[in-house]
Amino acid sequence: MIDDESLQELQSLIQGVVKAQTDNLSEIVKIAGLDPTEDFAGADLRSTRLRGLVLSDADLRGANLNAANIRGALLSGVDFSEANLSEADLSDANLTLANLSDANLNCTNLSRANLIRANLICADLSSADLRGANLGGADLSRANLGGANLGGVNLSGASLNGTNLSGVNLIRANLSRADFIRANLCLADLICSDLSVANLSGADLIRADLSIADLRGANLSGADLSGATLCGANLGGAILRGVNLSEGNLRGANLKKAKFARISGICEKTKLDWIRRGAIFEDLADTSFKECCQC
Repeated sequence: MIDDESLQELQSLIQGVVKAQTDNLSEIVKIAGLDPTEDFAGADLRSTRLRGLVLSDADLRGANLNAANIRGALLSGVDFSEANLSEADLSDANLTLANLSDANLNCTNLSRANLIRANLICADLSSADLRGANLGGADLSRANLGGANLGGVNLSGASLNGTNLSGVNLIRANLSRADFIRANLCLADLICSDLSVANLSGADLIRADLSIADLRGANLSGADLSGATLCGANLGGAILRGVNLSEGNLRGANLKKAKFARISGICEKTKLDWIRRGAIFEDLADTSFKECCQC
């Protein structure tokens, strides 16, 4: 049972919040004397204004921040695991080292956000706006990015193993040294993207557009590139063992020192043409190479 002194303190706190007439969490936190590093796990903060708020290392596990305005907030190291951030505005926010594993970020605005080394494992980022975001070194393994806009995003050194990137916009994105092992990049738009030294082994790149992409030194072993467009792409030194290239278009691509073996979907005439263009077929001595298409 609450004592008179505690009741008076509670009434004073409620009156102070009411008199403030604000939905700005920064002001409410100050008035209420709350500790954001401990007092907001599982909180219902739907449509709350957190713009410019400093909440570094706060505990917001499982919090409901649907449609919240968090633009430009300092949220480095914040634990947002399993939180609902759908339709929230996190543009220009600093989420360095934040934990967003299993978070709902559907239709969230993360444009120009700083997500360096953030944990986004199994996060739902479907239809999210990530244009110009910095995800260098972030872990997006098994995340869902279907329908997301990643134009101009920095994913250098990021982990996207088993991630769904079907149909995404990655035009001019920095994807160098990123891991896309067994990722779904079917129909993805990768025009002019930097995929140098990226690991795309086993990736689904069916009908993806890799025109003018930089794939120097990339590992594409076991990838499915059927119907993919690689016109003008730079495949210098890339590894393409066991790749499916049926109906793929490599017109004007740089194939110098690109390593091929056990390729399906190309004919003998195409193979010889690529050798003249500098490609290396490691199974050149394999006399069982057969025509797979009409030339």
